[in-house]
Amino acid sequence: MQQALPYQDWFAETTASGGRRGGSSTTPAGVNDAASVSRLVSENAVVVFARKDCCMCHVVKLLLHGHGVNPTVFDVDEANEDDVVNELSRIIGVDGSGNATRLQFPAVFVGGELFGGLENVMGAHISGELVPRLREARALWL
Repeated sequence: MQQALPYQDWFAETTASGGRRGGSSTTPAGVNDAASVSRLVSENAVVVFARKDCCMCHVVKLLLHGHGVNPTVFDVDEANEDDVVNELSRIIGVDGSGNATRLQFPAVFVGGELFGGLENVMGAHISGELVPRLREARALWL
């Protein structure tokens, strides 16, 4: 009987050997620190900052993929979470030190601006505002 390899084992082998990274569902090449976060937001039409194994983050990614959008996904781990939250808070102009204003994941940026989390994306999808906003950011061409 064959044994299935977990996804993260496969991913670690392909990136370590110089193979192709696993598409858009990983941290983009060259983005290792929080200082690169602002460049990532400004250079891409849609960016999703997500925690690994987060069901809400997975739903946002599926919804965007279902519309034909290929977002850049930045997987935030525990080691760099505080740095990324502080940098994202600086980008949106909010002090990230307080608990009430702390940025939540998933955080979706469309056209360089914070669009919101799962509730905002789902609400825009239901009301029909998501597709025009994605077209405006040039994430959709049709």
